[in-house]
Amino acid sequence: MFKLIPLAATLIFSSSSVLASVASPDWATCVANLQQTAKTQGLSQSTIDNTLANVKFVPRVIELDNQQPEFSSSFENYFTKRVTDWRVQQGRKLYKEHKELLQRLAKEYGVPPQYLLAFWGLETNFGSYKGKMSVLNSLATLACDPRRSRYFTTELMQALKLKEQYGFDEKQMVGSWAGAMGHTQFMPSAYAKYAVDGDGDGKADLWNSTEDALSSAAHFLQNLGWKRDERWGREVSLPTDFSYAYLGRAEAQPLTKWAELGLTQTNGNPLSTPDMQAALYLPSGHTGPAFLGYDNFDVIMKWNRSTFYAIAVGHLADRINGAAGLNVKPPKMPNLSRARVKALQSQLNTLGFDVGKPDGILGSKSLKGLQAFQKDNGLVADGYPSEATFKALGVE
Repeated sequence: MFKLIPLAATLIFSSSSVLASVASPDWATCVANLQQTAKTQGLSQSTIDNTLANVKFVPRVIELDNQQPEFSSSFENYFTKRVTDWRVQQGRKLYKEHKELLQRLAKEYGVPPQYLLAFWGLETNFGSYKGKMSVLNSLATLACDPRRSRYFTTELMQALKLKEQYGFDEKQMVGSWAGAMGHTQFMPSAYAKYAVDGDGDGKADLWNSTEDALSSAAHFLQNLGWKRDERWGREVSLPTDFSYAYLGRAEAQPLTKWAELGLTQTNGNPLSTPDMQAALYLPSGHTGPAFLGYDNFDVIMKWNRSTFYAIAVGHLADRINGAAGLNVKPPKMPNLSRARVKALQSQLNTLGFDVGKPDGILGSKSLKGLQAFQKDNGLVADGYPSEATFKALGVE
């Protein structure tokens, strides 16, 4: 059995110390306030003096945090870069290498090996790239930036507690610009809450121990609600007369309903219809692949709130487990600029299809408004902003 690392002490923040870090643009003042916060959190004076007092401001971290991509990637561009033949073959190779561990984790936590391998592959290319930025410097920099100071102050304090608890060398504590760490890219709060000592050496080291990292991922997914013995979802085929009335998570239906609507497996066989809910996703619109996402799809979304990510994890897991590629290849489509999506949203609002404040992000409200417009204008109501839809809206 694996030993679960005890949770770190609950963080209780002095509001004055947090707000001071938000208000002050001066780095030295902010660091002094963070030191006071650390003291109120019970961190040792040695950690404060030898670690927190020496953190460095990293301008690049602020640039990355404030950076809003000008273009949103198409599903084809996103998917083909992530679900690669190399990752499939590497996943199969690593399954053989870690078979005993993975099977033990499946038995204990209910998460099959292929999913743990898929998360590992997408997060850090199976541990080959875990990030190179100082976690403590990144978190301190973000804690001193007003935009999300409270959140990153919490994460910084937790990172310091992890360092103190396990005796991590700060040079070892490297990760993403936002402070995500190790093989599975856990933020410090997730590290403290879900890290597992998989190799029995007395600490959970997500940088250097594959056993710890995979055990922690399994434990995390179990706590997120992973349902044992259930799939993530599947690619499906739609009937030619499909109405697209139910799209997205908000319109999840029982599998019996999807079968009644004519959805089948991609080989033409009927859908199996256990007592399960499923949501339909069309990441490339009606000309691309269609997917039903089950409850475990929603669990993947809790790890990373991107439907593209969830589909990539699920399909990569299937491929590692021996499945073939997609039945319908994602069509090549241009990346969408946020400015163009904002213009689309503004025009929909002007025409009476309420999609909320234009923000350049196609959320569920935009999907519904776009479907309604498409239906009223004789277009396929798949909620996808095709060139035909842009033309009908008069958006260049």
